[in-house]
Amino acid sequence: MNVHLPHPLAYYRAWKYRNTGLLAASLVLFFFIAETQFVHDIVTNVGTWGYPGMFIVGMFYVFTFTVAPALAILYEFTAIYSPFTIALVAGIGSVAGDFLLFRFVRDGITEELKPLFKKLEGSTTLYQLFHTPYFLWLTPIIGAIIVASPFPDEVGVSILGLSHVKQWKFILLVFFLNVAGIFLIIHAAQLL
Repeated sequence: MNVHLPHPLAYYRAWKYRNTGLLAASLVLFFFIAETQFVHDIVTNVGTWGYPGMFIVGMFYVFTFTVAPALAILYEFTAIYSPFTIALVAGIGSVAGDFLLFRFVRDGITEELKPLFKKLEGSTTLYQLFHTPYFLWLTPIIGAIIVASPFPDEVGVSILGLSHVKQWKFILLVFFLNVAGIFLIIHAAQLL
């Protein structure tokens, strides 16, 4: 199969919206493969992998479409491991997943969308709200609350990425928040 591209490959590498396009394409691909037998087999087998499985499931804990199966698999680990051990190992995996999102937002999407935000500059009350000292102070707190919650981390990580949090602070923050969140969810599920 020979695919003919309308432009040379260099055009796509230098394309202004390549990260945004990659994000959209990956979401479309996800919807096509999510319900396949192959993906189902991987999800059911990762629970037998021990610590590496916990790490991998921790990475999937942070994404919108995989948080529910990740929590179910993490709960299955409680038959063998303590909730604290599961939370620590999955927390390290979730840091890896969150850091990928953080770098993607900070280095990719933000730069691509800056021209859009420049057009809004001074024209809306939303722009003025984003540039108040209260909003700048509150942004990392809102991001941290979202990361700590059982909700997927994309929005919280994006907010933290836009708030110019240093990388080392981000890593420590999301590690402790995800470990606490995973531990509380697993422990609560055990009590039920």
